[in-house]
Amino acid sequence: MADQRADDAVIAGPRSPPRTTTRRSALLTGLMPKMKTHSGAKKRFELTAGGKVRARHAFSSHILEKKSAKYKRELGRPEILSNHDTPRVKTLLGAKKS
Repeated sequence: MADQRADDAVIAGPRSPPRTTTRRSALLTGLMPKMKTHSGAKKRFELTAGGKVRARHAFSSHILEKKSAKYKRELGRPEILSNHDTPRVKTLLGAKKS
């Protein structure tokens, strides 16, 4: 059995050296893939010039008969998102979390 393995090695030829890659690591070159903007977030949120996040009010799309006209007008105006939710939405939009 050992003789057969030796014969196979002769037929296969000498072992080739490990192949080195010519591409450098993405970490070394600084070319990491770009972050993609979340397509759902860009339809629902907007950044103000001051860095705040503007969003649509909840409860404004249906069951409107029982709501007063004044309340429905208030729901029509955009809302500024809370400080708690802002960093998460800014990440989805690809903005800095300042």
